[in-house]
Amino acid sequence: MMRKTTAAVLAAGILTLAGCSSDGDGGKDSNPSAGGQQAPKDDALVKVAKRYQEAANRDDWKAACGLSSSRLRGGTVEECADRLTVDEPTPDPSESSPSPSFSPPTYADGSTPEPIASRTPTGPDRADTGPVSASDVVEVSAVEDHPAGYGVLVTYTVKWPGKDATTTRRALRLVQQGGAWLVDQHEDVQEGDMGHGSPVRAALSGG
Repeated sequence: MMRKTTAAVLAAGILTLAGCSSDGDGGKDSNPSAGGQQAPKDDALVKVAKRYQEAANRDDWKAACGLSSSRLRGGTVEECADRLTVDEPTPDPSESSPSPSFSPPTYADGSTPEPIASRTPTGPDRADTGPVSASDVVEVSAVEDHPAGYGVLVTYTVKWPGKDATTTRRALRLVQQGGAWLVDQHEDVQEGDMGHGSPVRAALSGG
């Protein structure tokens, strides 16, 4: 009876040690990092980064500001959105339509000149952006007024009317605030950054 009890205790101890060892290798969920913040799974960071960039690309600043840290917002979500929203210029009626007394010039044959094309009231055509992809999640250390966090690379194409599409790469710094992961910094990834081991770290640290 004593042998059976001892064997059971030993087996339970081995299982307990094995469980602790397994938990210790559980990946990002088990080890606080990046300035003591509880590290999330990569896909959680990727989702936030992708949603932020998609909102910014479609000028949905209320959504983008809602995914921004308090430092990046510089105020409430509404204040941030108002600051970033570009109001459409209001066309001047006096410029867009001739006055009643105005008469276009007439040539000797009775014809009138073709109207000169003018810029539309809404400004130049807007570029089309392609789907946003997010990848390359890395830990990034604190720099200047940005706390330590995680960097994510977002990539998308930009095509202006009449021009070839180009690829844009941006690095986003995500930090934890109020239990949520939010964007605290965004930087364009330059060609020179691509030669580094981590373009994301290079861009977010200023090189």
